[in-house]
Amino acid sequence: MAAVPAKPGEKPIEKKTVHAGKGPELDFPKGTKVKFHFVTKLEDKVLDDSRKWDKPMELVFGKKFKLEAWELCLTTMRLSEVSSFKVKPVYSAVYPAVAKTLRDTFDKLDKHGHPKKPGEHQPTPHVCGMMAMQNEGGIMGYDDLNELMKEPKELEFIIELLSIELPDEYAKESWQLDVDEKLVSVSKLKNEGNLLYSNKKLEEATEKYGEAIGRLEQLILREKPQDEEWLELRKQKIPLLLNYSQCKLSLNDYYSVITHCSEVLDDIDPNNVKALFRRAKAHVGAWNPEDAREDFKKVIDLDPTLSIACTKELKNLERLEKEQDNADKDKFKKLF
Repeated sequence: MAAVPAKPGEKPIEKKTVHAGKGPELDFPKGTKVKFHFVTKLEDKVLDDSRKWDKPMELVFGKKFKLEAWELCLTTMRLSEVSSFKVKPVYSAVYPAVAKTLRDTFDKLDKHGHPKKPGEHQPTPHVCGMMAMQNEGGIMGYDDLNELMKEPKELEFIIELLSIELPDEYAKESWQLDVDEKLVSVSKLKNEGNLLYSNKKLEEATEKYGEAIGRLEQLILREKPQDEEWLELRKQKIPLLLNYSQCKLSLNDYYSVITHCSEVLDDIDPNNVKALFRRAKAHVGAWNPEDAREDFKKVIDLDPTLSIACTKELKNLERLEKEQDNADKDKFKKLF
């Protein structure tokens, strides 16, 4: 049912301070992150209590959180304040959808009061119309939320504001970043990865490069393939893939090296010498001698200055092949 508008002269949200907060009145610019606990009440019945969950709620201002009432309430609060907000249906009608997501994610008990199994969520029936409402769980999977969906009512939110972090006071998660911020973060993550690599912290460096690759891929998906912006972003991906591959090579994760170097060579730059050389070494580690030999020879053709290094690698490959042949012959002899 659609939200019920407030009556003329009726306040859609009424606030009552339960415990005064501390400090001055606060500004909540876009990007501010707050943590808070809440209790939702319908008349005298408690519907939800975030203190029963593993962690408090988090909300980032300006990210179009579905329950707008919470943003409106929180902007009136001071740190450590506890206040009661009676919210008319014009703002509370969307609560059932929000509550369902929170319960499915955080509740430790099912709708019958029994402990949930690890990873268990409330099922949503794949039926529609009145048939869904007649199911035991109904559309939302919770009887109280089904009733609120059919007939939105005034709800009371008792909120305790636990912490406030301004946009420049915390590390934003990827989903919080706009396009420009995400592009800057790619460069920052790359530099952090480089520093970790120079300090021989290979796994941590791999994680930074991987995160940078993921953010760059999100930006690439926004652009039209083969447009100038798309091509430029693809070029920026090359050093990240190469750095990631170098870390994986040092960690002897050869198949990952082959995969990421092949992405450079097959999709972006078929003559990239660094990708060819690293893939060749990975082919040796994964014991694909013919593929390794082919990549090393192509490196020599593209960059003769690397002929000494590649020749050394080819001789080592030849030695390994002889050792493998001898080992195979010994195994064959023992069979007879």
